[in-house]
Amino acid sequence: MTEGATLEGWAPEIGPGLSLAEVVDKAFDYRGNVTVVCTNGVEIELTGGGPHTITYREIRTIRFTGRDTAAGNSYAAWLRAKEAAKAASRSEKGSGSTPSSGV
Repeated sequence: MTEGATLEGWAPEIGPGLSLAEVVDKAFDYRGNVTVVCTNGVEIELTGGGPHTITYREIRTIRFTGRDTAAGNSYAAWLRAKEAAKAASRSEKGSGSTPSSGV
């Protein structure tokens, strides 16, 4: 998985190049639903209504099955939008368009 790419739809294969610990870490940061595939074949879809208790040794892999609600929404994009809104607010305040008091 490349840095900055979405995890949506990813069904990782645990093996020499990818540890379960790495997949679990990514699942905790993922802003979408995941499906835990247990070693006994049971699949548990986690939709955010936790907490859930699943022992580490029961997990075969984790699939990233839900829509990634954070895809394309980087912190840098958020910061640019916030700064633009702040600049627009300052512009409105400094435009002299305040209503007269009628006195």
